[in-house]
Amino acid sequence: MKKTLILGASPNPARYAYLVANKLVRKGYPIVNVGRKKGAVAGVDIEQMDVIHSDIDTITLYVGPQNQAPYYDYILQTNPKRVIFNPGAENEELKTKLQEVGIEAVEACTLVMLNTGQY
Repeated sequence: MKKTLILGASPNPARYAYLVANKLVRKGYPIVNVGRKKGAVAGVDIEQMDVIHSDIDTITLYVGPQNQAPYYDYILQTNPKRVIFNPGAENEELKTKLQEVGIEAVEACTLVMLNTGQY
């Protein structure tokens, strides 16, 4: 199963990152939650960017482009196979950086991908 890092994880049930974390876990995907807020989502604690995970298949991004620059190195060091830019997170600068090192950059909605079997 594709281990997924949710960047921008939130313990707020009204946030899409929260919904995605729960849907991923219900479907059997292992997750890592990374965000600024303390707490847990889908039974998994929200971490800071202290630990670089080396076994991540997908990063699903829930951080607006205006706030993404501090995450660039973390994302690149994590070296996932792909990064999903959810609606509102699209960023051509980061997309280019990812593609330059062979990381697939996808502009899509993770919830839709999960619901339609495209994940």
